[in-house]
Amino acid sequence: MQTLTVVKIGGNVIDDSAALNRFLAAFSGLTGARILIHGGGKIATQMAAKLGIETTMVDGRRITDQSMLDVITMVYGGLVNKQIVAKLQALDVNAIGLTGADASTVLARKRPVKDIDYGMVGDIEEVDSGQIQFFLRQELTPVFAPITYSESGELLNTNADTMASAIAVDLTRHNDVTLVYCFEKKGVLKNPDDDSSVINELNPGQYSEYKAAGTINKGMIPKLDNAFKALENGVKRVIICHADELAAAVNQSAGTTLTL
Repeated sequence: MQTLTVVKIGGNVIDDSAALNRFLAAFSGLTGARILIHGGGKIATQMAAKLGIETTMVDGRRITDQSMLDVITMVYGGLVNKQIVAKLQALDVNAIGLTGADASTVLARKRPVKDIDYGMVGDIEEVDSGQIQFFLRQELTPVFAPITYSESGELLNTNADTMASAIAVDLTRHNDVTLVYCFEKKGVLKNPDDDSSVINELNPGQYSEYKAAGTINKGMIPKLDNAFKALENGVKRVIICHADELAAAVNQSAGTTLTL
């Protein structure tokens, strides 16, 4: 089986053009097949404000009504995605910008209303790994915006960490997959204010202990839930690292490596 590296890049890096350029240079230097999944950063919120559309967040998650979905589609699927694709082309990476709706690659369903109505938010149902593998065989590098689609033809805002995990898991049918979550921290930290407190290896038992103690909390919990789910479902390696340390992390000399 060929090797494949699936990388998710967080929004805070996308907000910083210099940091994004450094990350993409490192991404372009990875050997073997690659897939990139990106978030949207603060650009969608800023664009919505310019258009007079209010942003509503609940527990750090965006409520996506139709007006906000229109903005997200423009910003994530358009502006951010195509800027990344153009930058990769300049780095001699033949990238193709996609959403889950393109070539029916990532099907989702609208999240049912329980305590909170998140609006046009998608929970992933199916990934077409055969279609994505076709792009890889053409020596293309897929770059996914965090947008999926439903069977009824709706576009849906979808968590980029979840999308990265689902794509990585489904591609294990054809590849030895390494999944890397890159963001502005050096990995999973014992002290969120101290970048030197990186937890080099993390297994499920330690994860439970750190959660119970409050050491791991807030947004890191869903990220790690997605990461461990990927590892449990066939992904060979999962790493969480700083965007500037992508190459070192893939070579197992930086970041946090998850183990079972």
